[in-house]
Amino acid sequence: MRDFIFIIGPSGVGKSTLARGLFDHYQGALAEMNEVPEFGIPAGVDPGLFEEKVCWECCVAQLMKFHELGIRNIISGDFDDLRTADLPIVFKGYDFITLKLMCSDEAQHRRRMVNRGQGLIDLHLLEESAAKINRRPLLINEHAIDTADKSPEDVLREAIALIDHAPALLEYDYVKPPREWFYSWVYSNGLRSPQ
Repeated sequence: MRDFIFIIGPSGVGKSTLARGLFDHYQGALAEMNEVPEFGIPAGVDPGLFEEKVCWECCVAQLMKFHELGIRNIISGDFDDLRTADLPIVFKGYDFITLKLMCSDEAQHRRRMVNRGQGLIDLHLLEESAAKINRRPLLINEHAIDTADKSPEDVLREAIALIDHAPALLEYDYVKPPREWFYSWVYSNGLRSPQ
């Protein structure tokens, strides 16, 4: 039993499908950043940065409340990849695992993205984000799952095996990696510069 299970990766690799499968299997809790209720943006702030910050902090608060109430195997994802670097800081001392989904077959990844039929399909952005996320070294308690040529059931089985058997570090030294290692939708398309 884990305290927290995080699922990260670029668009189109099956993160939401895996999250639902893990929730069905473990019956813990499932909370994603995109489920934060609507809220207004105050005047005079950067809308993208403010939205991301509010969504992240509300999601973390919700996850911690689930944990406080005794729920385990709390599954979360759908946050900006840049926040992946914060997981070992915010959740140090907890039994957490991060599953980094990737697809080594670029053609298959493109087909999945085009065929999913929802959301914005920007294939250049997909390639850019996937390349950055895939080449980043693994962080504390993070494990990669390559979804190439695997069914959703295969990915689910591999994830469950990792969750059930991979040891978790609870105490560790961690230096937050440089921002350049991560892809961020907040800073995408050169619309904002990193601070």
